[in-house]
Amino acid sequence: MSYQTAVASMFALGHELAQTPSHKFDISHMRVLLQAMDHPERRFPSVLIAGTNGKGSTAATLASILQASEFKTGLYTSPHLMRINERIRMNGTEISDSDFAELHAHVDRLAAKLTENGELPWHPSFFEMMTAIAFEYFARQKVELAVLEVGMGGRLDATNVVDPRVSVIADISLDHQKYLGDTLGEIAREKMGIVRPGGVAVVLPQQPEANDVIGNSILEMDARAVNAVPYVPPVSPGSGEYLAASGASGSGYVYRYPLQVMGEQILVETPLVGRHQLRNIALAIAAAVELSEQGFGGVTAKGIESGIRNTRWPGRFQMIAARPGWPEMVIDVAHNPAGAWALRSALSERYEGRPLIFVFGAMRDKAISEIAEILFPLAEKVIATQPENPRAASPQEIQQAAARSGAEIEAIEDVPRAIERARQLAGAGTVIVVTGSIYMVGEVMREIGVQV
Repeated sequence: MSYQTAVASMFALGHELAQTPSHKFDISHMRVLLQAMDHPERRFPSVLIAGTNGKGSTAATLASILQASEFKTGLYTSPHLMRINERIRMNGTEISDSDFAELHAHVDRLAAKLTENGELPWHPSFFEMMTAIAFEYFARQKVELAVLEVGMGGRLDATNVVDPRVSVIADISLDHQKYLGDTLGEIAREKMGIVRPGGVAVVLPQQPEANDVIGNSILEMDARAVNAVPYVPPVSPGSGEYLAASGASGSGYVYRYPLQVMGEQILVETPLVGRHQLRNIALAIAAAVELSEQGFGGVTAKGIESGIRNTRWPGRFQMIAARPGWPEMVIDVAHNPAGAWALRSALSERYEGRPLIFVFGAMRDKAISEIAEILFPLAEKVIATQPENPRAASPQEIQQAAARSGAEIEAIEDVPRAIERARQLAGAGTVIVVTGSIYMVGEVMREIGVQV
């Protein structure tokens, strides 16, 4: 099977959220598949990270720390920006096309056999297949630690078949209510499903309703809580320092501050922009320190410092320097209200007083009206567009949903023309802000030639 055929076969399974909840949320099916694969998930130690916002940034930072500490490190994240291979990385390098094709064929053959024999009621979903491929890849590569980002929820997610050394709970907010529950408490209960009885949970204070569930769940499971608060710097407006750097394909900036870690003072220099990222970095540091205390002795303060500095997590407040014919741009995935607030805060901090033009596209099932009310008042103009995804809202649907924002919204049917329109409208000092769905962000990155 060729790589192109393997990818087409994966996408033919359909988007997992389009499937019925019974098809997605039955973790026993994932266990049946992995048993037929001789349990690759048991052949490497892992860290499992759940949350609504920030879990990907936390995972990328922790993986970079472990790699800097000279561990052979696997990283599994979702979704991808441009290529499916992005989801599975070893020491920062994507799985090769040939390895992906080979592993897909292996897992697909087993899945077909299990389905034919009645051991599985239906073929595994897109995400179940991806997760199985990642586990097999990490097992074959003999990774020393794998950092796994939960796809959605936690308790019944396909990643939750591992026995993690550490479970990390990133920020929890309302999203995917159709699948996870209508309240913060219900969603937090699903996220806490990744914590094992007697296990370790790395946490930070959250909203009171989520805090109650997190605390009670830890007590119920006799787990041990590791508080990441000591690694959150007491940053107030004006403290810390932004450093400008050159480079059109990266953020071009780092945020720098001193921090005490493992009895040493390090200098945190992070390319992840926005004060919300300080929480994600703190979670990654706390998880790394906990792993060191569990016997992964290669983790050091200097390794933590180096790993944070070298973290790459594209599409999250990624600043693209102005270049001939193009104004400065910001690319950020803000697909729910919490993400929108984080983006608004970062924009206010970095670009206060600068004119902004938003290019926005989102999936139809997202809280578009709430996102618009948070973000669109910052913009001189908003261009609503539609990424190439069957679940995407039309520009007209965005206009209707965002009517109460009071923003001037122009509808452009496709992403390339929307970006060109924004470029034409941008005057001196204008910043183009591309945001919304990860599919929107990925399509724009392809269009303007930004590499992942």
